[in-house]
Amino acid sequence: MAKTKRRQASLTGSIRHLVIMLGDQLDQESSALEGFDPLQDLIWMAEVAEESTHVWSAKQRITVFLSAMRHFADHLRGQGLPMHYTRLDDADNLGTLTLEVDRAIKQVKPAGLVLTAPGDWRVLQSIRAIAAQHQLPLELRDDTHFFSTLRDFAAHAKDRKQLRLEYWYRELRHKNGILMEGSKPVGGQWNFDADNRESFGKAGPQNVPPPTRFEPDITTQEVIDLVNTRFASHPGTLISFGWPVTRIQALQALQTFISERLPLFGQYEDAIWAGEAWLYHSHLSSALNLKLLNAREVVQAAEDAWRSGHAPLAAVEGFVRQILGWREFVRGVYWTQMPDYVERNALNAQGDLPAWYWTGETEMACLKDAIGQTLEHGYSHHIQRLMVTGLYALLFGVKPQAVHAWYLSVYVDAVEWVELPNTLGMSQFADGGLMASKPYVATGKYIQRMSNHCKGCKYDPAQSTGDNACPYTTLYWDFLIRHEVLLKKNPRMAMQLKNLARLDLPARVAIESQATAHRNAQL
Repeated sequence: MAKTKRRQASLTGSIRHLVIMLGDQLDQESSALEGFDPLQDLIWMAEVAEESTHVWSAKQRITVFLSAMRHFADHLRGQGLPMHYTRLDDADNLGTLTLEVDRAIKQVKPAGLVLTAPGDWRVLQSIRAIAAQHQLPLELRDDTHFFSTLRDFAAHAKDRKQLRLEYWYRELRHKNGILMEGSKPVGGQWNFDADNRESFGKAGPQNVPPPTRFEPDITTQEVIDLVNTRFASHPGTLISFGWPVTRIQALQALQTFISERLPLFGQYEDAIWAGEAWLYHSHLSSALNLKLLNAREVVQAAEDAWRSGHAPLAAVEGFVRQILGWREFVRGVYWTQMPDYVERNALNAQGDLPAWYWTGETEMACLKDAIGQTLEHGYSHHIQRLMVTGLYALLFGVKPQAVHAWYLSVYVDAVEWVELPNTLGMSQFADGGLMASKPYVATGKYIQRMSNHCKGCKYDPAQSTGDNACPYTTLYWDFLIRHEVLLKKNPRMAMQLKNLARLDLPARVAIESQATAHRNAQL
């Protein structure tokens, strides 16, 4: 009752704007708060079960969002800003954004709504519908945490037959003067990928700095207890929770990445090692997607590290490309292609996701490790996502919407605008090549080259048939056989199809039989 009274106390007087702030917009510099007048305007925030259950969200992901929201709300209250905040455990919580916004409008009777553009198509449509229902103007403002606007990307994409990251990335580097010397890229080239593909030696990674983790404070511990109770059946564990949930923590995580791990980030950004979840990666994506960090300050910090001589150009360019290039690119693809993008399935994959994606209980060493750390921390790095969990699902023939639901569920940095194109487009090739110029497929030899997983695995990546055949290798050749006609249209697949042509009919039949047996054994 006391919580309800405290909330209702802020709902008196004439309200000009009900300023809606979503759980991934946790920045006082948000465009939604531009021109905010505490005498006329009111901030609205709500924790609702729907955002944790429309996909079966993992405990780490739920906790990151709820804890960060509560800390941000406390910060705004400390600034004296009026707020209407509904907690998940409030007795009268209605459970959905739509119902909570509807109730607030009826109580407050604002003259209009203000909203920074959401990162989720579903959320935007819900809020637009409520505004229309109440015949209220909805002022939708650009999300200024990005280097570009959606209008910029739409103009870039107009009349292009293909969308490619490289051209958009170069355009943004020019426009923003990042890693540039006049009109030329520093170092004389735009892309240093060739310098950023090393694996660890036999001894493995040495003296890797520890990740920046944060002991849960009282607020976070309250959320952990709530999540463990309310979402007890959801995947994952919170024993190791330590993600940044405040602006101060996010800045500390950025600073330590720049000083301790950025210098070797590029060299080993594609490398994998069993039992090593963190390596030289930044672990900043959740803070960026919650808007605890601004992309501009992250890129600036990386560029400053190069200019001061602290980090090599190849590492800095590789990291900047992830933020300035890929992050902006996938957002543009999402918002120019929705809502039908989510239904795309260019390869007509119809398989179910193996149940062990939710437990990690598999004999395939690389998958066991990647899924295990995902469930423990809500995290795996980009190569594990693309070339371990994603590659297996692609080769297996899982329906891409099921893969999408899994990625959206389990990762702390998963917001649909960034997760969906990465999954359907880059990982599963479900958009037929809009995001990626070819399917990213490989045998188990790729994982053997980039990790130490195969050494301790029962499967042999050199074998495609037989008791010890690596499922990746079997499914790779089966994938090429199944999609040979379609893939012949793609010049980037010519070498792989040339190798396929060397397989005689008995070899193909044996591979197809083994692939079928493997699929049947997983479901």
